[in-house]
Amino acid sequence: MGSLKKSGGYTGAILSRIATNDQHGENSEYFDGWKSYDKNPFHLSRNPHGIIQMGLAENQLCLDLIKEWIKENPKASVCTPEGVHQFSDIANFQDYHGLKEFRQAIAHFMGKARGGRVTFDPERIVMSGGATGANETIMFCLADPGDVFLVPSPYYAAFDRDLRWRTGVEIVPVHCSSSNNFKLTVEAVEWAYKKAVESNKNVKGLLFTNPSNPLGTILDKDTLENLVRFIYAATVFAGENFVSVAEVVKDSEVNADLIHIVYSLSKDMGLPGFRVGIVYSYNDSVVSCARKMSSFGLVSSQTQFMLASMLSDDSFVDNFLMESSKRLGIRHGVFTLGLKKAGINCLISTAGLFVWMDLRHLLRVRNSFESEIELWHIIIDKVKLNVSPGSSFQCTEPGWFRVCFANMDDDTLHVALLRIQDFVSKNSNKTAEKASDNDQVIQNNNAKKQKWKQSNLRLSFRRLYEDGLSSPGIMSPHSPLLRT
Repeated sequence: MGSLKKSGGYTGAILSRIATNDQHGENSEYFDGWKSYDKNPFHLSRNPHGIIQMGLAENQLCLDLIKEWIKENPKASVCTPEGVHQFSDIANFQDYHGLKEFRQAIAHFMGKARGGRVTFDPERIVMSGGATGANETIMFCLADPGDVFLVPSPYYAAFDRDLRWRTGVEIVPVHCSSSNNFKLTVEAVEWAYKKAVESNKNVKGLLFTNPSNPLGTILDKDTLENLVRFIYAATVFAGENFVSVAEVVKDSEVNADLIHIVYSLSKDMGLPGFRVGIVYSYNDSVVSCARKMSSFGLVSSQTQFMLASMLSDDSFVDNFLMESSKRLGIRHGVFTLGLKKAGINCLISTAGLFVWMDLRHLLRVRNSFESEIELWHIIIDKVKLNVSPGSSFQCTEPGWFRVCFANMDDDTLHVALLRIQDFVSKNSNKTAEKASDNDQVIQNNNAKKQKWKQSNLRLSFRRLYEDGLSSPGIMSPHSPLLRT
């Protein structure tokens, strides 16, 4: 394939407008943090002063259970002596419906992950290359370029890429605030819808994640009557009951034709590299359209074959779901306790692989996104932690950060907490020293003293960034911190 030329050069730009538009979001701090980590990844022994990845929402806490199952079930892989006799069948071309056994197993697992309170029809399972591909497929099926989806914010930082980049669809945030713990309200949805319509936008739907990414909260059943999608329901670890939109379809009088579900094994099973995304729709036309589009991002037949066997093993699945919830709950408790010891609070959460960390008190200038990014640079460059600033998630309040806690081992988490505590402690000492010096100078000037107290409620991170903060030393991995 070539490009037409005029004499002396090409007729125009080599790359298309779709390829070069600015909707991908790659230049955001969310992705910049990943790039910084890739250049200097932490390792407990080989690179103990590297950057710890806390910007990746992966569930690595139960991979040992999956490894053990694979060892005990060699027939599930066509690359073992026990399973190689099925190699020819699996290696042959598979159409975009996917293996029947795989669709049945996925539907069965989706029901189990929701407590068995709802069932899913295997004939409505459509494969895609991860949740990213499934999200885009839904957009292509439902919307034309310029159409709008309402999305509660803060929302997943990569939605701009997943939903907008190639489709031309627009996102209108439904802003939620800390005043009610970022709870989504009907009033906020109605306001966003009204504003979009007043701007002559064609609103095609409302898109949710449940549990919320980045908040780690779940939606109650009343709110879910308007829900159109959900993700990683098996990552709920606290007592609050998770309710799937599929239960709303079953129990309420709603138009099921307007509800479409995106699901992935990335979070629930900790298998993002397998690229297993699912579109599930109650609308026959959407299922048919999505299935045709899935030709561009199928799940490999070898992956389907193995997962069909694994997810059909009820004993394994039941134990995995129970153990995953237990381990996530313990890890969440350890991490939030460690943050609390450092004087850092988080939004109360009961699900997900991350916490919504409140660092508003550490901003150099309150309510300043510039100060948020300044603080983020310090955490990345000096504290050596990749956390994601709230502005990357379209949060309207500066100072919130998403921090992932399930993508590392206990020793790495321990080092991360030590770095955070050391960072806050050093800055508290700097503030105290500055307070002592200033008291001596302005002790007889009440007006100036009051002004000083107000200004020192927040730490002077600009000076810290200029002076440089040494990376804290690596402490013993056997500290009692993780066992508290």
